[in-house]
Amino acid sequence: MRILVCGGAGYIGSHTCLGLIERGHSVVIADSGVNSSPRVIPRLRRLAGVPIPVHRADLRDRAAMTALFATYRFDAVLHFAALKAVGDSCRRPLDYFDNNISGTIVLLQAMRGAGVRRLVFSSSATVYGEPERVPVREDAGLSVMNPYGRTKLVAEQLIGDLCTADPEFRAANLRYFNPVGAHASGLIGEDPCGEPTNLMPYICQVAVGAREKLRVFGGDYPTVDGTGVRDYIHVVDLARAHVDALEYMVRADASVTVNLGTGRGVSVLELVHAFERASGRRIAYEIVGRRAGDAASVYADPSLAHALFGWRAQFDVDAMCRDAWRWQAMNPEGYRTVARREPASSRGRRARIGGSRAVDVV
Repeated sequence: MRILVCGGAGYIGSHTCLGLIERGHSVVIADSGVNSSPRVIPRLRRLAGVPIPVHRADLRDRAAMTALFATYRFDAVLHFAALKAVGDSCRRPLDYFDNNISGTIVLLQAMRGAGVRRLVFSSSATVYGEPERVPVREDAGLSVMNPYGRTKLVAEQLIGDLCTADPEFRAANLRYFNPVGAHASGLIGEDPCGEPTNLMPYICQVAVGAREKLRVFGGDYPTVDGTGVRDYIHVVDLARAHVDALEYMVRADASVTVNLGTGRGVSVLELVHAFERASGRRIAYEIVGRRAGDAASVYADPSLAHALFGWRAQFDVDAMCRDAWRWQAMNPEGYRTVARREPASSRGRRARIGGSRAVDVV
């Protein structure tokens, strides 16, 4: 199939582009560049070994989206293009509503106009708010605690309404838990703009000396070590899930909503210690007060994805940390630096991940 990947130069989108190509599909990327770097593209083309057309386009630009669908005949769309920081969304809710909700509406209209009726949507476990019980199943109550989560829930509802109105429209809503890690090559990974808002990239930046120490919010939760527990999933596992969901949607001619996680909770300190093992470096941290709204423990029940299309996470927390460290050590300033050689502490694991072998890069 020919797939339009909106936000395909971003963290999860770039890894999914590789997964699609390795499965035999062709990819066209549309990306505004707001949450991505243009330096992703040559690295992505190098890993894929094929040309990848890339268009600088904002989903809210109706003319640009109409022209894109007039230029190519797409079989499906994968939609990653969104602002995604919870804290930032609380400071700039209107920007999040405009980008994430308005952009989704324009995309759906462009798809409808071009007769493209298959969509894989990048949703989030934030649609569950603070779940009443764990592991979290897809039939758990939906509730949001911040504007970012609201945009994901509203987008899911809009997509659902379109599926109801158009009996031929099919959608896969994929509710991620906590994506981490990087491609085994060390060429692509997570490169947050400014101060990281997620745990793993913050740990990575402490490890390379870009930040002094990690602040751990809360040390008195009823968990194994008092710190918050979350479900971390390797980005390559997550990328594979998008391809599996797309192919299931086509094969079964059905829409689906599934959780994507490992089904195992990992505490903040467990992740810190796993990263120390992977990197051989001590991660300085201090425990500070809890953040309002943070739950003690949240992790997925991912069994529905396995039952429907045979997907389950393959990589454990040690693999996540090894790959995250390889990416950060080779790219200490993210995409702003030329990739270095793989760090000695990460060598030895040369297994195939996502169809591409790790390579030494000068």
